[in-house]
Amino acid sequence: MLEGLHIALVEDDEIMGGSILQRLELEGARVVWLKTIHRAVGALRTPRTPFDAVVCDIRLPDRSGEELFNKLCEHGAPPPFLFMTGQGGADQAVRLLRSGAADYLTKPFDMAQFLERLTQVITPQDSARKGPWFGISPMAKALDSDLARLAERAEPVLIMGDSGTGKRLVAQRLHSLSDRQAAPFVAVDLTRLSPDDMAREVLEPDTGAFARAGEGIILIERISRASDDLQARLLAALWASNGASGPRLIATDGAELKPDSLRPDLYFHLSILTLTIPAFRSRPEDAVWLMSRLFEGMNARRAVPFRGISPQAEQAVRAHDWPGNGRELRARLMRAMAMAKGDTILPVDLFPEGVPGAVPDASTDFLPLGDVRDAAERAHIRGALDRADGSLTEAAKLLQIGRSTLWEKMQKLGIDGRG
Repeated sequence: MLEGLHIALVEDDEIMGGSILQRLELEGARVVWLKTIHRAVGALRTPRTPFDAVVCDIRLPDRSGEELFNKLCEHGAPPPFLFMTGQGGADQAVRLLRSGAADYLTKPFDMAQFLERLTQVITPQDSARKGPWFGISPMAKALDSDLARLAERAEPVLIMGDSGTGKRLVAQRLHSLSDRQAAPFVAVDLTRLSPDDMAREVLEPDTGAFARAGEGIILIERISRASDDLQARLLAALWASNGASGPRLIATDGAELKPDSLRPDLYFHLSILTLTIPAFRSRPEDAVWLMSRLFEGMNARRAVPFRGISPQAEQAVRAHDWPGNGRELRARLMRAMAMAKGDTILPVDLFPEGVPGAVPDASTDFLPLGDVRDAAERAHIRGALDRADGSLTEAAKLLQIGRSTLWEKMQKLGIDGRG
């Protein structure tokens, strides 16, 4: 339920903070852990990316959480605050609620209760914030536009894409944009179920995912793994509801899903509305954008933060084909930040096995001059397209060539783009 959301954790206790951080990241959130009010004020007042919520202890070493909240209120509406307090701070927490805080929890609390309350304070309009949420490329912007249109419909949606492209995140975005946003979002991953358990987990009366979703959305991940029994019963359930009652179904699978992967009648019922999420290899600017967002959260938790990511590392990210997409990017960045020897992330930190696009040194075979020239032109054109926000016309002006010439070069060099 927290996939892709940006959450600030203001907590000085290492054990409590570490436990909350670990669980939020397991739920898919991007967390910035701030251990003092001094750091929290600056991070929350002028964030690079808006926060969806703040989880804040009321008692902190340098000042109180109440002072932080009031200080932010002086400069505008702060994100939803979920305060944590001991029994003795309940009166103060109630006072904060009257001042505009979203909710509070009394310690000790269990993690399930915490997640439920946090989900409740993140309202749909907060999670559907303005600005990029999936990327900055024309493809990412087109996806956002398509989702806004699909959110107004009731038919099933089939979301296809390579592993790591964020299919669940897209499904949650559709939920947050729809009129079902106040109803539950229930996800079932078929790869974690045996064939005998699938139909029961999804369609069991009262306890199955369909029943728990109510009038909300049910997400079935890896629909091609569905047993014959589940496929037959799922189709019957869809025909019975006919979009008039019950949850809306979203199914996901890989980009290679074909009609013969499922019963034909179920496939064509699910694929009335289809979204295909492009891989990072076709939108390298989004890989750089996501790396910057992930770096921001990870770097804020370091005792000695890095200065930043070098331009050469960003160029290497653009040149890599990212077979693992977002999951691979996150793993490479985590390793780089753990193992880097300097104060800046360099290409070799991200790609220790060999930097993409690097020209071999004198001890190795030389690349043909034409290949080196093509690589340089490819990188320069991609940089111009990034700056022009994907517009071929504007990129051609930056490069001081004709639009048709640019298009021909993109075709020759294998660069995807849209005019």
